[in-house]
Amino acid sequence: MSYNIIQERVKGFRSYMSEKGYGAFIIVSSDPHSSEYVADCWKSREWISGFDGSAGTVVITADKALLWTDSRYWLAAEKALAGTGYELMKDGAGDTPSIPQWLCDNLSKGDVVAIDGTVCSVVEANAWHAPFAEKGIMLDYARDPFEELWSGRPSLPLGKAEIMPEEVAGETAKSKLARLRAALEKEGVEGMLVTMLDEVAWLTNLRGNDVEYNPVVVAYMIVTLDSAVLYIDARKLTVEVRDYLNSQGITVAGYSDIWQALKEYARNTILIQPSKCNVSAAKAIEANKAVFRADSPVAKMKAVKNNVEIEGFRRSMLSEGVAMAKLLHWLKPAVEKGGIRELDVDNKLTELRSADEMFKGLSFATIAAYGANAAIVHYEPTPEENALLKPQGFLLLDCGGQYIGGTTDITRTIPLGPLTEEEKADYTRVLRGHISLAMAKFPKGTCGTQLDVLARQWLWQAGENYLHGTGHGVGHCLNVHEGPHQIRMNNMPAHLLPGMTVTNEPGLYKAGRYGIRIENTMLIKEYCEGEFGEFYEMEPLTLCPIDTTAIIPELLGSDAIEYLNSYHAHVYEMLSPYLEDEELEFLKQACKRVESNV
Repeated sequence: MSYNIIQERVKGFRSYMSEKGYGAFIIVSSDPHSSEYVADCWKSREWISGFDGSAGTVVITADKALLWTDSRYWLAAEKALAGTGYELMKDGAGDTPSIPQWLCDNLSKGDVVAIDGTVCSVVEANAWHAPFAEKGIMLDYARDPFEELWSGRPSLPLGKAEIMPEEVAGETAKSKLARLRAALEKEGVEGMLVTMLDEVAWLTNLRGNDVEYNPVVVAYMIVTLDSAVLYIDARKLTVEVRDYLNSQGITVAGYSDIWQALKEYARNTILIQPSKCNVSAAKAIEANKAVFRADSPVAKMKAVKNNVEIEGFRRSMLSEGVAMAKLLHWLKPAVEKGGIRELDVDNKLTELRSADEMFKGLSFATIAAYGANAAIVHYEPTPEENALLKPQGFLLLDCGGQYIGGTTDITRTIPLGPLTEEEKADYTRVLRGHISLAMAKFPKGTCGTQLDVLARQWLWQAGENYLHGTGHGVGHCLNVHEGPHQIRMNNMPAHLLPGMTVTNEPGLYKAGRYGIRIENTMLIKEYCEGEFGEFYEMEPLTLCPIDTTAIIPELLGSDAIEYLNSYHAHVYEMLSPYLEDEELEFLKQACKRVESNV
């Protein structure tokens, strides 16, 4: 997009702010449902800045335009913002002020900071309100300014809702609602506002295509001890879906009816999750009702997969593994012949996946990043930026699919030719961290933060690190990023429990040179129980060879080598029946034992 277009949009936005008397406007990346990926109609931050990363916040004042984003997007944001007049604020860097700090330093007493309250969470609003109040700055929850300013703005998505059958979901919506009501009773509350789209999808066993990569429908729910109402555009519901919802004890109202329903909520108490509930919704009910603020019990239930869901994951990982093995067999010879670019890898993988009738689409945009591009953590090739692959250095391939039965997420770093000793050492340390975490045995009550160092320790010993999280939950035919559990350095107190899926994806990124990441999706399961209580372990669900040609065996260590050999034996056993001839021979060589030199 031309930087002149962005400059004109910012100019128009400042005129709007001047008319309204706003000293600053905060534009977040979210939607009314606190989604990571948002429908096109809510991509306001992208429209006003030109930066299309999934995380970032814009602040516009009379003379400044700034974008805060985290380390995953610093390099990408620098490119996107060049020439637009925006200043990149590297969120998380030691010398970067927070948004409230910067505004307090640059505005005066009596100035008004505005934000659209429907796309700002209660937690965000609270974090901003206190420092503003101390400085005498007012915070106004304004109506959506883009209704007026965004010409040609996309409408709300109207894709049809689809029923996920019980043989795929493993549990009826009626049963899930009963479990939720039991959890609400335990908390002593009479109802819950469900705002997260994946939670609505899980509770109702409905899926859709309203958000790219996330098979969800745009809707709210209010669940009480004796009722459940789905707030959704009626045009999205077929007669079959309406009859299904009625059979599960779910009634239907219009999507926009949620605001009046919150004002007229007849119970005395209602639960909201402050980090996921928008402030406009909270304010609509808290004037005359007792609002109970707590983490969503739906998220905790959804994160622990039932046996049917786990089997669905296994089938999906098998399908993904076959496609990946075929891709890896094709890749290096194709690169050596010449003419292969990053997008060609993405297209080839989609072609191979599509041969399986279980494949429904991508779970996120494929990251096929060659050479220096791989140092941009969330780089995505485009027709304009589409590097030619050469028979040297690394290709980082981070990809995932939505299948009937499960969601996949995998990363492999693939040597395309000769590597330097530094590249081999870095690759080996990342792999050793991946294996150290994969081999972990841990007691009940452990959270991901307590395990994070296992993946980083070998990089730390070399004075290296990565700034993204090490692992996240994966939804079942849902969002590829799922909580509440995570594995990362900052405190994430949610316990790791049997039945949870979690990724294991340490990495290393050297700007302008290369990037490395190795990722499997894992299943947490019981390990043993004895005098010291219950212990858990992680089983890799992902079935795909990990390149061994870049390994320095003495740096990897004998225990890690034995784990890798065992993993590859399993991969070969599972994938070999689905491959033939040259592809089977490739798999055999890719899964060949690594001999320890230790």
